[in-house]
Amino acid sequence: MKNRKKEAKILHVLSVMATAFTVVSFASLCVFVLVKGIPHITADMFSLKYTSENASVVPAAINTLTISVCALALALLPGIFSAVYLCEYAGRKNKFVSVIRTMTETLAGIPSIVYGLFGYLAFVIFAGWGYSIIAGALTLSLMILPVIMRTAEEAINSVPDSFRESSYALGAGRLRTIARVVIPSALPGIVSGAVLSVGRILGETAALIYTAGTVAGLATSLTSSGRTLSVQMYTLWREGIYTQKAFASAAVLLILTVMINILSSFFKRR
Repeated sequence: MKNRKKEAKILHVLSVMATAFTVVSFASLCVFVLVKGIPHITADMFSLKYTSENASVVPAAINTLTISVCALALALLPGIFSAVYLCEYAGRKNKFVSVIRTMTETLAGIPSIVYGLFGYLAFVIFAGWGYSIIAGALTLSLMILPVIMRTAEEAINSVPDSFRESSYALGAGRLRTIARVVIPSALPGIVSGAVLSVGRILGETAALIYTAGTVAGLATSLTSSGRTLSVQMYTLWREGIYTQKAFASAAVLLILTVMINILSSFFKRR
C-alpha cells in the first residue's frame, strides 16, 4: 500500500506539472501575440478593400471563413458516414476496417505541404481551376477528413451498447437506432472533432499557398484566388517591411480562433 501511495503521488505531481506546462505555454503564446499585435491594430486595417498602406484583414478574414465553411461542408458528412460504417456495419474482425484505420492514421500524419502539392496538381493544374477558393477548400477537406473520421469513430464507440439494445428492444431498426440514438449521443464528440478541424484550417498556410494563392483582396467567387489570414500573415512577414502588420494580423487570427471555439462550445452545450 505504501508503494501504491508513492506511485499515486508521483503520478499526481507529474500530471500537475504537465498541466501547468501546457497552460503556461498557451498563455505565453497568447500574451506574446496579443502584446505584439494589438498596439499595431488600426482602424484602416478593417477596411473592406486591401491596399499596401492599410494591409486590411477584412478580405483575408472573409476568405478564411469561406474556405473554412466550404472545407467543413465537404468533409463533415463523409467523415461521419465513414465512422458510422466502421462502428455499426463493418464487423469487428473485418480486415478491410483495419486497412481503413491504418490509412486514416497515415493521412492524418502527412505534412500539410504534401497536401498542398497534391491539391496543386489535382485541382489547380489537372482540373484547370487555377488558384482558387474551391481548390483550397477541397485540399483542406482532404486534410481534415481523417481528423473528423477518427473523432467521430471514437465518439460513436463511446456510446454504451445498452442504448442500442434498448432501442432494438422497443422495435427500432438499425438505421433508426443510429439516426435517433447513436448519433445524438455521440454529437458532442463529433462537434469536438469539427472544432479541431476548424482550428487546423484557420492556421493552415503551406497547403493554401499552392492552391488558394496569395492574391490580396476579397475573393469574388469560389473560382477566384484569395489569401487567408494565416497566408497574409506569412506574406507580410516574408516581405520584411510589414512586420508590425503581420503581428496585428496574427492577433486578429488568434482572436477569431478563440471566438469560433467559444461559439462552437456554445452550440456543443446546446
